[in-house]
Amino acid sequence: MPTSNQIGDAGEKLALEFLQKKGYTILFTNWRNKRAEIDIIAQYQRVVIFVEVKKRNSSLFGTPESFVDKHKIKKMREAADVYIELYDWKGELRFDIIAIEKNNMITHFEDAFY
Repeated sequence: MPTSNQIGDAGEKLALEFLQKKGYTILFTNWRNKRAEIDIIAQYQRVVIFVEVKKRNSSLFGTPESFVDKHKIKKMREAADVYIELYDWKGELRFDIIAIEKNNMITHFEDAFY
């Protein structure tokens, strides 16, 4: 049985391929700031997108996207603020969630939160 890290790594790989096929440019993967991590930072046209990837092998406890809680959103915002300052980004940005279910069905929630 795969570990949660293996499931997460497989999900991130699927999400990267998915985004690249949609024409996104991948800027960073697993970008870290202190205790916060952003799974994928991508750019599409003139928008920088901070992406949280959630893969679940079972929906017994909820959908993958339901695991992006208030704490995770707060940490992503904090990390995004550092990224924006560090790279002096002045353009648009958004936060997306890529949810991957057991059968590798991908749902892309664009502009999932602010």
